[in-house]
Amino acid sequence: RQWYEEPKGAKFLCKNNTFNDFVDVARYLISDRKLTDPSMLSCEGRSAGGLLIGAAINQAPDLFKFAILGVPFVDVVCTMVDASIPLTVVEWEEWGNPNCREYHDYMMGYSPINNVQGGAAYPACLLTGGLHDPRVQYWEPAKFVAELRHAAGEGSGAMCLKIDMAAGHFSASDRYKYLRELSFDYAMLLDQLGLVKK
Repeated sequence: RQWYEEPKGAKFLCKNNTFNDFVDVARYLISDRKLTDPSMLSCEGRSAGGLLIGAAINQAPDLFKFAILGVPFVDVVCTMVDASIPLTVVEWEEWGNPNCREYHDYMMGYSPINNVQGGAAYPACLLTGGLHDPRVQYWEPAKFVAELRHAAGEGSGAMCLKIDMAAGHFSASDRYKYLRELSFDYAMLLDQLGLVKK
């Protein structure tokens, strides 16, 4: 795990490397390899992966057509300062403790909800949450979608929020409900990429 540790890794005060790498790969696929273009590129992440996607669309909203953020950890500082939330104190070993100014200021620099670009054309987004999620509370995706709707500029895609009133952090526990949820995500993805015949 040396690659992951400071000073050049992806934790503590190097977390931005995660987001920069993701955006660089998208640019590589578009510009260098010419395998796709922004009108056909989507991205998806859940939980801390939702943080990655939120940070990436803030950093380069023009690179993606559609983004799925499942139970996204997007209000980083507000969540991480609350030691009563399960896993928060343990996660300080990964992210740093925002009660310390150095980590607080660094987190504020990448926290998706705090870095939405006013007036930028954002990709269409689907944000999901679970009412009973003890790790990423349902209000995180709700607040982020509200911020995106408020700040996003002309040419932005639809900003959709879907809260499952019976789910926790891991979505549906019954496999048929899980498959319905997954089908919903993929149907929206295919529609936004223009791959659905109407």
